[in-house]
Amino acid sequence: MRADARKNYSHILSVAREVVAEHGIDASMRDIARKSEVGLATLLRHFPTREALFEALLCTNLDALTQKAVELETSNPPAKALESWVGDWVAFAQTYKGVVSMMAAAHTNPASALYASCAAVHSTSARLLASAQEEGTARADMNGDDLFALMTALGWAVDQPSFAPRADHLVRLITSTILTRQSGNDVYK
Repeated sequence: MRADARKNYSHILSVAREVVAEHGIDASMRDIARKSEVGLATLLRHFPTREALFEALLCTNLDALTQKAVELETSNPPAKALESWVGDWVAFAQTYKGVVSMMAAAHTNPASALYASCAAVHSTSARLLASAQEEGTARADMNGDDLFALMTALGWAVDQPSFAPRADHLVRLITSTILTRQSGNDVYK
């Protein structure tokens, strides 16, 4: 990529981050181009679809999130790692209004620009769940798809202004449903 194109790309992403933080996933591509002081054609050359723009916006956050899961796995018992992961996911989900519904739609669509990121979140969640199940601290009757669905539902809920203040409480409720007991023998069920 040429130096000027790389500069435009970085500037567009920076402006897009601000616009999307303010307006959510329905932010206008035209507004992003205008506020970036580039033409719509330039924006679309870098990001041909809304999903491509969101993949670029989210990939750093999602990479950091999945890396955090690795750290959680190595420094915590499986149940605690899973509980922390769900909390971290919800914090991520609150980053951009509407991002969870976009990711839920992309989750089963290999043609989507967000598919790889969704697959990484899904596989990380499944791995953390499997570890907790092997430890005997998570329900045995659920799988990674179930956990991804619950996390998506929770992400959607805390995206609603009326539920956002209760995010931590809702995370505890959901994780207490998933976890049969935590290490330290605190019984949930």
